[in-house]
Amino acid sequence: MTKTREHTQPYFVHESAYVDQPCLIGKGTQIWHFSHVMKNCFIGHHCVLGQNVNVASDVVIGNCVKIQNNVSLYTGMVIADYAFIGPSCVFTNVVNPRSEINRRSCYEVTLVRRGATIGANATIVCGVTIGRYAFVGAGAVVTKDVPDYGLAVGNPARCTRWMSRHGAKLPIVRLRGVMVCPLSGLLYREIQPGIVKCLDVDEDSDLPIDTTV
Repeated sequence: MTKTREHTQPYFVHESAYVDQPCLIGKGTQIWHFSHVMKNCFIGHHCVLGQNVNVASDVVIGNCVKIQNNVSLYTGMVIADYAFIGPSCVFTNVVNPRSEINRRSCYEVTLVRRGATIGANATIVCGVTIGRYAFVGAGAVVTKDVPDYGLAVGNPARCTRWMSRHGAKLPIVRLRGVMVCPLSGLLYREIQPGIVKCLDVDEDSDLPIDTTV
């Protein structure tokens, strides 16, 4: 392992953290106390990795991702732009691990899509997809895919409501099938059972500047 300390690097690494080479880390990213980034990772720009974060080899992290303290990301993890990973949440990459059996060829891919939030102490079983702007509640145990904008809570986690892109619960009572975000005024609709779309902003586009507060 080598500590990366060059003053010319476009990202910040705390003196107690380790970054193994080779890896790609974007401009403005911050890697804080006692964290370890292993080789062959890709981390986008303006990410924040809090204290005691471990990023295993070949993990892919998009831009502007926030990863809170005490999180381990294992090989097979893909995290898209603007995702929020809460403190001490747990990921896995093998369905049936055994200490005496080598299952490196069996790593599952776990995908956290753009803008999703995973709450503190949640457990995400490997092989699932957390949809765009989905919200996993604190302590939830996710064993199957969570749809875009879904609010998943409990053990095992179930979708109980829809969440807006701004992190507000969308109203159960709808006017002409449209749900209005109470924080931003953006409109949402369940276009078919289990599939919600924002009517004002494409899911892969940045929010208008006047709605980001």
